[in-house]
Amino acid sequence: MSGNNGTPAPRQHKPKPFAPLDFEIFTGGADPARVSEAAHLAAQALVHRGRESDDPEVTKRLVKLADQQGLEAIAEIWAESPPRSLPGVLWRLYALRAATQQNPDKMAAFFKAGKEAAPVSKVVAGVAEPPGADEVKAMADAILSGAFDGDFDVALERSAAFCRVVALGQTHHADAADASSEKHGTKLTRSSHLLTKTAEDLEAAAEAWRRGQLD
Repeated sequence: MSGNNGTPAPRQHKPKPFAPLDFEIFTGGADPARVSEAAHLAAQALVHRGRESDDPEVTKRLVKLADQQGLEAIAEIWAESPPRSLPGVLWRLYALRAATQQNPDKMAAFFKAGKEAAPVSKVVAGVAEPPGADEVKAMADAILSGAFDGDFDVALERSAAFCRVVALGQTHHADAADASSEKHGTKLTRSSHLLTKTAEDLEAAAEAWRRGQLD
């Protein structure tokens, strides 16, 4: 396609595809400072719809929105929103659930490896003991459900706590991996840093929600 002056029209920018094990999309630093009005309106509409309804079927449909529409469709709207905005935290909640649903065994292994080093975060996350694949999947669904039918700030804090425990678990796995594969260990270490940053963003967003300043 060309513009009026015959020069090629600029390509439309699309957000980076979600890579569930790498957590690159969770990092806040890459998010643009300017978020479109459409992203905020969509996030506000979704949260208000869920919180104003007392129908459990509505909550269930909202939780499974990414399953039905595809995570990439949600990414088109929210993935580049600032991490401490309503669309930014909704994206992180959906992306974290998707990562957990797609790789529950690995997520459970990370959680097990990190939980003893973070006893408070382990309790806040609310993963049933012993934390296996089914338990972390149930927790991910419960957190996202809580964003619509419970206290939104609590849902954010539970998600942040889960991120912190998994990040610690990734660090432990990275230390073990370095002996056999330095590249794999480096990748896990980087993922752990990004996930810790995500936890900080979610915790800050929870505080902003309590002050009525998360938009």
